[in-house]
Amino acid sequence: MQYLWAFLVGGIICAIGQLLIDFTKLTPARILTLYVVVGVILSGVGIYQYLADFAGAGATVPLTGFGNSIAKGIREAVDEKGFLGIFTGGLTACSGGITAAMVFSLLAALVFKPKAKSV
Repeated sequence: MQYLWAFLVGGIICAIGQLLIDFTKLTPARILTLYVVVGVILSGVGIYQYLADFAGAGATVPLTGFGNSIAKGIREAVDEKGFLGIFTGGLTACSGGITAAMVFSLLAALVFKPKAKSV
């Protein structure tokens, strides 16, 4: 049943993004930023963790989950380091994912040769 909930919640999150692309003048970059900010806000209010516990990867893999990770890292760092944790917590919590994205991007750039698009 966990797989079904992950699929449905992740699908709803993606469908909302598609609706925003289709029916608003928001650019994809602004929608991605909006998703991260919404994840931070929902995490800050305490709602997102319930969604993540319910849907698992369906809620933690989309960009809203990235926002949740940032907020959770900041919260933990502030508890541990005080005011300085506001500046260090988000990067510390997400450094593994950011590093993985950079390494896999480098590997993809080394393996595949880009070609110019013909119009």
